Amino acid sequence: MAFQTLFAVAANPDVDQANLMHSLLGTEDDTALPVYLETLVQGVCAKQATLDDLIAQHLNQNWSLKRLAKTDVTILRMAIFEMLDVDNVPGKVAVNEALELAKEYSDERSRRFINGVLSAVLREQTTSDSE
Repeated sequence: MAFQTLFAVAANPDVDQANLMHSLLGTEDDTALPVYLETLVQGVCAKQATLDDLIAQHLNQNWSLKRLAKTDVTILRMAIFEMLDVDNVPGKVAVNEALELAKEYSDERSRRFINGVLSAVLREQTTSDSE
């Protein structure tokens, strides 16, 4: 649900996120949304510029964020947010979840690319945590 919400928000930043999440979940507007869903969506949206900068640091110099498939960018943003800002999600779990999303919403080439970027971010995070 977070991936679908963030993908829709990327296409239409003015969309009402809460209404969109309720619609995707098939719930009424007064029903409480799952806390983790809100955490992911709000966190990724709030830190999008920082997440995009991190992604851009791992792109070949001939590539830019604009050239990447929107699905891949959304998956990368979610996974990096989880890796850096969600304490109870181990980095390897965030990577594995991202690769599962890539299997469903992207192709094999994109999955390898996502794995490469996330593995690099995870290595950097592990290195900085041990210093």
